[in-house]
This record gives sequence, structure tokens and C-alpha cells, in this order.
Amino acid sequence: MPRLQVRTRGRQHEYQIRIGRGILPEAGNIARGCFGKRTERIALISNPKVFSLYGSTVSKSLLSSGFSVSNWLIGDGERYKSVRTAERTLRFLNAARIERSDGVVALGGGVVGDLAGFAAAVYLRGVPFLQIPTTLLAQIDSSVGGKTGVNLPTGKNLIGCFHQPSAVILDVETLTTLPSRELVAGWCETIKQGSVGSRKLFKQTTDFLALLNSKSVLISSQLEDLIASHCAFKASIVAADEREDISRYDTRSRRILNFGHTIGHALEAVTNYRRFRHGEAVGHGILAAGELSKNLGLLDQSELELLSHAVRLCGPLPSARDLDESTVISAIAHDKKRTAGHVQWILLERIGRPRIVDGKEINDAVLRKSLRHALRKS
Repeated sequence: MPRLQVRTRGRQHEYQIRIGRGILPEAGNIARGCFGKRTERIALISNPKVFSLYGSTVSKSLLSSGFSVSNWLIGDGERYKSVRTAERTLRFLNAARIERSDGVVALGGGVVGDLAGFAAAVYLRGVPFLQIPTTLLAQIDSSVGGKTGVNLPTGKNLIGCFHQPSAVILDVETLTTLPSRELVAGWCETIKQGSVGSRKLFKQTTDFLALLNSKSVLISSQLEDLIASHCAFKASIVAADEREDISRYDTRSRRILNFGHTIGHALEAVTNYRRFRHGEAVGHGILAAGELSKNLGLLDQSELELLSHAVRLCGPLPSARDLDESTVISAIAHDKKRTAGHVQWILLERIGRPRIVDGKEINDAVLRKSLRHALRKS
């Protein structure tokens, strides 16, 4: 079972990412190893769809390792990542008599992981939790790094905190049961990370995506290698900048991971989190950020074409043609990444070379032109 080590600065937090195929039955042993001998109770948080597929396997593994297990299922979809759901989850933890020596296990995609992690962070001022992400997007991104949170009606992740997991279990076999749109969403996130990470990671990603017409690629070792590369990149960023220091503008700032997210989050908000999966919205956001980078004179046309081709390799995105750019720009004003009253944009100078640009440096007409052009492409 390949293992990656995540270390934050000063090694205040250190944990392993376990990557493999068919490793969910090991969840109990891994949980016991990272939670310790004193842990008696586990709160297993999931959603009905994921729990019907993998809940029994994980529960049996936890029980066989000596834990008592209480299950809590939340609704499926971004709209359930809310303050109301978080409050209900906290009430569940209290009813299940979870103590500070006990643990929370998140089994599901990014919504489950973010919400379960947030509940674990604030309940009793913090209890340990284990991430078992079952979507591609969660495996390469949201499960690694300790960001947890819930949404407000005005924007995504406006309430949250940093709470590092005790371990992350990535069973790539879970990806074989995902619907195609969920895979597209995850592939878009791989393009985001490759674009800001390095030319090498970008090429590894696009080379893999070019093979997607072959069904065998999802059961090949290439997929595990790709996921490991993306997790290693994410872990390196977290190690350097765990809490996203707003004073940093270098290419290893954690803020670079927001490439495509400023517009992506706005698209989700203006469609009430019902039209786009998160990664699909990020796909549109990548195209818009690339267009804006070009129009600001940062990115060559040839690099933009590489970026656009990479997003197309991910698969079809829901159309955004009918969305008015003024409405989207108004939603951007609520972006949580604002500093001193301005949105902090993550743009590109070239593939593998991100740049943080203060919103005050971007002319409104250029922003509107870039956004309009990107949305009409879909």
C-alpha cells in the first residue's frame, strides 16, 4: 500500500495518505493505528448513496478493530453543506456520546469530508477524524490539507476552520462506481493542480486524460500513480503554507490552489448549487481565468490553447451560456479570498507558473470581456 506523508510546518501535524485498490477493509486497522487504544466510539458520517455501496465494508472493519460505530447520513449534494446540516450533525455527535478521545470517520465525497471535518473541529473544541474520500475530486484535493467548512447562501465555505485529519485512505476502486459527471468534475481539478503545479504534473495529467476512451485506464496502475502525484503536490503546498498566509504572493502559497475557483464558486452560487458539480464549475473557472490571464498580457495564446484543450479532455461541462456576466461578477464580490476589499485572483504566466493578482489591478471591462468570452464557449 503506497503511503505519502503530510507534514505541516514545524511538524505540528503529521499524517499518512494510504493509496491502493480494494483497501477499505483495512479502515479499522488504520483507524486504530492513528486514533490510538483509548478510542472507543466512532461516528461514521456519510450519505445514503455512498453508504449503500461502502458503508457495510467500512463499518465491519471498524467493528472488528474494537470500535463501537454510530452512523449518520447527510443529504447528497452541495446544498447540504450548510449550517443547518452542521448543527444537526453536531447534535448527532452529542447523542452518540462522542468524547474527545473518540473519533469521526468521513466516508464520501467533498461535501461529506468538509462537513464531517468541520463538525469534528468544533465539537468539544476538536476531536480526531479520518478521511475516506470516495470521489476523484476529494481524493486528490479536498481530503488533503485540513480545510473544513460549510457554505452560506451568499457563498461557498464562508464558515470553516483548519483541522487536519489523522489519516487519509484513498481506495481508487471506489472511482469505478462514480457517475461520469463526477469523474469529469475530478478531472477538472487535476487540470487545476497541474496548471499551477508544474509542467511535469500537467503533462502527466493530460497524457492520462488522452487515454480516457479506454475503459481499462480506470483499473490501471497509471491511475494510482496519477493520484499519488497529485496528492504529493497538494501535500507539498500544505507543508509550506498550511493556513494560507495572506501575506504570501509566491508560487508556493496555498492560495495558488484557488486557480479557477473564484469564478467557479460564483457560478455555483448564482445557480443555487444545483446546475454544476464543484469541479465542473471549476472547469469553467479555469477557462475564464486563462482568458483573463491572456487579456492582461500574462499568458501567451499558445498556452491558453493548451489549457483549453486540457479542460476539453476532461469531458463535457454543463452549459453556462445563459448566465449573465454581471450577475456572476456580483457573486464574485462575496468570494472568501478577498483581502483589503479586493478579490485575489490566481492567474497564469504559463503552465506551471501561477501568479497572484490583486483585483484592483484588473480593469472591469477586461474582466467582463474575459468572462463573457469564456462562458459563451460552453
